[in-house]
Amino acid sequence: MRTQTVQPVESQATATNDQKLPLAALLALATAVFITSLTETLPAGLLPSMSAGLGVGESAMGQSVTIYAVGTALTAIPLSAATAGWRRKRLLLTAMAAFAAANTVTAISSNYPLTMTARFVAGVAAGLAWALLAGYARRMAPVHLQGKAIAIVMAGIPVALALGVPAGTFLGEALGWRVTFGIMTLLALTVIAWITATVPDHPGQRADSRTPILRSLTIPGVTPVLFVTLVFVLAHTILYTYIAAFLDEIGMGGSTDVVLLVFGAASMLSIWIVGAHINHRLRTLTIAGTLLVAAAATILAVSTDSQALVYVAVTLWGLGWGGAPTLLQTAVGDAGGESADAAQAMLVTLWNVAMAGGAVTGGLVLDHLGATSFPWTILVLLVPVLLVVIAARVHGFPAKRESTNS
Repeated sequence: MRTQTVQPVESQATATNDQKLPLAALLALATAVFITSLTETLPAGLLPSMSAGLGVGESAMGQSVTIYAVGTALTAIPLSAATAGWRRKRLLLTAMAAFAAANTVTAISSNYPLTMTARFVAGVAAGLAWALLAGYARRMAPVHLQGKAIAIVMAGIPVALALGVPAGTFLGEALGWRVTFGIMTLLALTVIAWITATVPDHPGQRADSRTPILRSLTIPGVTPVLFVTLVFVLAHTILYTYIAAFLDEIGMGGSTDVVLLVFGAASMLSIWIVGAHINHRLRTLTIAGTLLVAAAATILAVSTDSQALVYVAVTLWGLGWGGAPTLLQTAVGDAGGESADAAQAMLVTLWNVAMAGGAVTGGLVLDHLGATSFPWTILVLLVPVLLVVIAARVHGFPAKRESTNS
């Protein structure tokens, strides 16, 4: 896996009057998202070599992904509260510097506890960055282009999943896993320079305007968005984490890389569609995304004998899921209003709780019900998601975004 703060009037006017997107700055933020997403999932493709290099079993090495998510989930809320008054650019650069340091330690460490500590630090930096990035994108764009700005930044997620992980795995096999993490450090340093040169600075929140994190739950619309985030991400993570086991069960074990590539390509298309229409169709797009993932799960539940239909299902899954980060970040920012910082921190925390929970839940489903139960599990989880989105038509997922009204 990444908030909006109260701006002075003149700052808001400047952003609103600028009718063009600052692409160089937005692409810098998108690359930061790419790095955070790739850093989290990269060990999944390097487990054999990393476990051999550190002298531990693959199951123990696999916890390097879990501890990253734990670091994010445990610290996103308290760190967001503690740094609410910091200038935004300084805070973002601090987070990216922590990434560079954590990946450097991972690259050179020969000690398992030290490596796990570095992964935890990387997760902490991720929580800090993710709580900033969507709001940063909103503030740099005129109101009618805010959705597109967030979509550009969030494009770093499917790029990391579709291209970054396979590329990282290839580099790990060709050059070694330590070189791969060294390259991640170089990418982080490049992004630090890019952000320094192109991303504008913004003030943090004044002490008298900050909303306590948990009090954001009382703001109309915030709780429905957070509930949808938790359950939707949980459903997605269950299947994504164990997609190799599912494909192996249905006789497509050798096609995992192709399936993930198709999923990633569909996710990219989804982000483009969402970015183009989110300002006026956030509610419709969220409902459509939920229904598309449900349709994919239905196909996978009843039509696994046909490889063609499996690819159709994966395409629908990508189309439904790809725009979800943009939709949910935008929805919680709109609902939170002046308390968007607090709402975004809650979203980041629940997102990572859902990712960790998805891995655990999926493992239990795999052990007790088998891999073919994954699609049915997803369908059960998506029912309350759809009901909450439909019910939250006034606050949370309104028919028309208030921020687009003028």
